[in-house]
Amino acid sequence: MKRTLPTILFAFLSVAPGLAQPPKAPAVPDGVTAHRDLASVEKGHERQKLDLYVPKADKPLPVVVWVHGGAWQAGGKNNCPALFLTEKGYAVVSTNYRLSQHAVFPAQIEDCKAAVWWVRANAKKYNLNPDRIGAWGSSAGGHLVALLGTSGEAKELEGKGGNADQPSRVQAVVDYFGPTDFTKMGGSHDKAKSPESNLIGGAVATNAEKAQKANPITYVTKAAPPFLLVHGDKDLTVPFNQSELLATALKNVDGAAELVPIKGGGHGGPEFFAPPKRKQVEEFFDKHLKAK
Repeated sequence: MKRTLPTILFAFLSVAPGLAQPPKAPAVPDGVTAHRDLASVEKGHERQKLDLYVPKADKPLPVVVWVHGGAWQAGGKNNCPALFLTEKGYAVVSTNYRLSQHAVFPAQIEDCKAAVWWVRANAKKYNLNPDRIGAWGSSAGGHLVALLGTSGEAKELEGKGGNADQPSRVQAVVDYFGPTDFTKMGGSHDKAKSPESNLIGGAVATNAEKAQKANPITYVTKAAPPFLLVHGDKDLTVPFNQSELLATALKNVDGAAELVPIKGGGHGGPEFFAPPKRKQVEEFFDKHLKAK
């Protein structure tokens, strides 16, 4: 079946900020130890692995979990734009998850929750603070970190693999242009072979219940952590209204949500990771994850 332009852009641009994803692991800053290909689920799928980057520190470190984009059908943990946070007093986890060609939803959020469980279960071993975990992701990864934020008490989205005795709740979320309500994206997103339809295992237009289950907005409660949402107001792939809808839903339950439009911005690009935006992300995590 012919793929539409928005679908192609979603699959390409959301793999990494700016251009295509590099094939090799990122350079590690001085003083940071990299632990690669750690299994978040023992004897699990090849995609149930994560990389952990830990700077030297005298006390347990807050953690930021990076979740990659790629339309839930591409991308990987090697591209980790959150790595700069290791120089700001954070440990960073970059996690893979099963893609839609491996398993349909909720496999993807189950794997992200397994990564959070792993962090908590291994906190003492790696000098991590299990009570201060943030999540950051872009595009499809933005969708998944938004789900991490809103579904901390949704047992139906937690798998059985990994360290399931641990809580999956996170304490802060940075959502970069992620889908939040599949039923309100419109256009080609409703079609049978759209990335969203592939994710839920059926066309969004005729599978409202499955789409509802995958929507971060479905699970919004007062228990949601603070959110920072960053979205290009000219995004032709994931409409800007997706971040507007989630921000409004969070505010309606007195949640903390800040929506930052990128004027003239599309679906990703270097402006999202330029120094001013990186500083804004750093300050957001500092406010919510660093000990007072």
